[in-house]
Amino acid sequence: MRNIHIGLIFISLLVMLSAAACGAQSGSSEDGSEHTQSAPLTGSAEDFERAQFDGPTHIDNRWLPLTPGTQFVYEGSAIVDEGDRQPRRVVTTVTDLSKVIDGVRTLVISERDYTAGQLSEPELAFFAQDDEGNVWLVGEYPEEYEDGKFDKAPAWISGQKGARAGITMLAEPRLDTPDYAQGYAPPPVDFTDRARVYKMGQQTCTPVECYENVLVTEEFNPDEPGSFQLKYYAPGVGNVRVGWRGEKEEEKETLELADYQHLSPEALAKVRKEAMEMDGRAYERSEVYRETPPAEHTLRVE
Repeated sequence: MRNIHIGLIFISLLVMLSAAACGAQSGSSEDGSEHTQSAPLTGSAEDFERAQFDGPTHIDNRWLPLTPGTQFVYEGSAIVDEGDRQPRRVVTTVTDLSKVIDGVRTLVISERDYTAGQLSEPELAFFAQDDEGNVWLVGEYPEEYEDGKFDKAPAWISGQKGARAGITMLAEPRLDTPDYAQGYAPPPVDFTDRARVYKMGQQTCTPVECYENVLVTEEFNPDEPGSFQLKYYAPGVGNVRVGWRGEKEEEKETLELADYQHLSPEALAKVRKEAMEMDGRAYERSEVYRETPPAEHTLRVE
């Protein structure tokens, strides 16, 4: 009888261990409720609604850190309006401004795009990082100029006129993750760009430095199959190169990081002033922008 009791106890233990293992695989929580591993993000409206934003302007994603006061200068060339190739220079500054869009406080990025030495498109872009580390693009306000004169401002703002936020950088990009929406805006803006991880562990050199373990993403418009913009991200730095992969042999746009610095308080104040002036103009030039509160100087520069 003693041997029988020992055998029964041993069998019971095996059953309990097996049940515990099955529970762990199915994702049972301590309160007995079932949960499954979350699906990969695709930048959908549902993903944005589920995301938590407890400190959205503190963007420390490994591949896209955005620290107020940091400035990136890119130089290269681009084919403009299917014409000749022209020199291009893009100055991107992480400001110390924030702006609430679609219920989320976003970090304001100032970007000034020069073509053939002339300012062609200044832009304010709005980013936020969720609690998981994904960086979201929540809206853009560009001003397009022709021959030095203002032409139009095709802005899109998440939550306005059918537009919604999208993902700029995943918290943990992997080669096997599906492509994701970078934002969405219906016509007349018609912003439908998507992205996916193209390569990892790459090397690239720029005038600033040579970088190891580089992440390469490819961005594409589903309505223009066969053309991909490649972006190279160095860990701890961010975007260091822009390239092209497509059916045409000639690259439409090439940019590389030519300067990377942390601005002085005086230089940052100048950028802040320009961004605030642009924020003010936007209320006159964009209907969707009028639904947002003004940008504010709320962030600390370390």
